[in-house]
Amino acid sequence: MMLFGNISGKFYGLKKLPWSCDSRSFWGWLNTVFNKVDYERIRDVGPDRAASEWLLRCGAMVRYHGQERWQKDYNNLPTGPLDKYKIQAIDATSSCIMNIGFDHMKGLQHVEKIKLCKCHYIEDNCLQMLSQFENLQKSILEMEIISCGNVTEKGIIALHHLRNLKYLLLCDLPGIKEKEKIVQTFQIALPSLKLELELK
Repeated sequence: MMLFGNISGKFYGLKKLPWSCDSRSFWGWLNTVFNKVDYERIRDVGPDRAASEWLLRCGAMVRYHGQERWQKDYNNLPTGPLDKYKIQAIDATSSCIMNIGFDHMKGLQHVEKIKLCKCHYIEDNCLQMLSQFENLQKSILEMEIISCGNVTEKGIIALHHLRNLKYLLLCDLPGIKEKEKIVQTFQIALPSLKLELELK
């Protein structure tokens, strides 16, 4: 209920709802609303809570350190001390996360695994942003990028900045044309990386 209460408030403040546009434009607009970064919220509740709210609002799931269960219900986010729940893994399968929301990840210090699967809004600049966050450069150990049609070599190669990355799966990425370039980059930058390519 909280989620839809917030959304309805945004609708109420509009003089003209975007239904006059086609449905694709409307959903793009709504997804942009879901991704908007509230820096005051991050300051008030901390990066892990704010990022959890963003990810679940966009249809992703999170798993916290010390827990095996995935958190996927926005309205059932755990309560308690703000520093208790640290995001360890993110599964963004079929979510609407996009680059304008990625500043939510900047303060995360404990993320070890990220799965991006069928994420229509994920582009090279998303991966470039993610790879520049110093905390994530240290913490991320595993990534899976699957069926994200807007990702090319440029975005994948940027991930070599994740200096502790141990496993990277790339699957069904039609935007990638030069597989060898990716292989060579990671062989030099991250020689211990296990790189799995399932690309055409």
